[in-house]
Amino acid sequence: MLGATGSIGESTLDLVGRDPDAYEVIALTGGRNVARLAELAIRHRAKLAVLADPDGYGDLKDALAGSGIEAACGERALLEAASRPADWIMAAIVGAAGLKPTLRAVRQGTATALANKECLVSAGDLFMNEVARHSTTLLPVDSEHSAALQAMTGTAAKSIDQVCLTASGGPFRTWSLQQMADAGPEQALKHPNWSMGAKVTIDSATLMNKGLELLEAHHLFDLPPEKLDVLVHPQSIVHCLVSMRDGSVLAQLGCPDMRTPIAYSLAWPERMSVPDMRLDLAKVATLTFEAPDPERFPALRLAMEALASGGSAGTVLNAANEIAVAAFLDNRLGFLGIAGLVETTLAGSADLIGLKPQTVSEVFEIDEEARRRAKGTLPRFA
Repeated sequence: MLGATGSIGESTLDLVGRDPDAYEVIALTGGRNVARLAELAIRHRAKLAVLADPDGYGDLKDALAGSGIEAACGERALLEAASRPADWIMAAIVGAAGLKPTLRAVRQGTATALANKECLVSAGDLFMNEVARHSTTLLPVDSEHSAALQAMTGTAAKSIDQVCLTASGGPFRTWSLQQMADAGPEQALKHPNWSMGAKVTIDSATLMNKGLELLEAHHLFDLPPEKLDVLVHPQSIVHCLVSMRDGSVLAQLGCPDMRTPIAYSLAWPERMSVPDMRLDLAKVATLTFEAPDPERFPALRLAMEALASGGSAGTVLNAANEIAVAAFLDNRLGFLGIAGLVETTLAGSADLIGLKPQTVSEVFEIDEEARRRAKGTLPRFA
């Protein structure tokens, strides 16, 4: 499990812990949280625990003393963990940092549950080529893409007219531009439906998350931009709608809990029992839908433009957005400045967008340069 201490990792281990005799945990990795990684490794009897932060080795080794669990730290150890033979791998490291270890996992040619957006947003063509080359079973974990996979399974591509991903609208769905301009991290982190990490929650508030998911869907399902759309659905019960050429629309419904799509990927191609995950539509009572507002949520427009541009537009978009979100969470950038910074970076990066990287190193070179440009632009929006 790559990214065991994040929200996806914790939810996955919740499912694994319900039937511990059914699973052997080969390796768990985390970022900087030594105590939590050690606790999870011991509880789930992992063989190996790896911390991405190289400075945490001593603390991790001490925390695992006497457990028999191997401790390691740093990027090389992270890549080695991703290379250890396993039947199923969860790739849930947040951000561009997850690209290299996830590619290592994919090259095993086994089932890989993908919960890292940046692998497809920043390096979609390269990543999917590796998936095909190694005959890897790629199982999307985002609730929307998991829903799309379930709705499209068994349907010929020529029969699909459109795949529409739903968005909750985030905490600012009904806020005015002025209210959003005054919003800080505390307000933006109060998602109405989902419990997620800080980065994803802010992306949900700007609707950038949904834009990134459009880029993911394009690569995952080999769909052209004109067959992808977004619909705001505040209740987060319907996760995707697939329109067929005969007028039928198939939808996947479920509680707004990431354990549902994780369970689908963990048990695939079967289904596993998760007793407390039952949708009560009578209790929900009402399902509503509305078009996203492009004026209040320009991040979605930027992502759709990046999708249409192709090349390395997704890489630049993602890099600039990561810089912008970090600055917002650090109170160095206003909420509306997130999209502003991303748009300005994209506008000044036509040379980068036109590139088509052939290697991971080339992807990271574009990513690093886009981050440098975004940081240089930041003072204009601070």
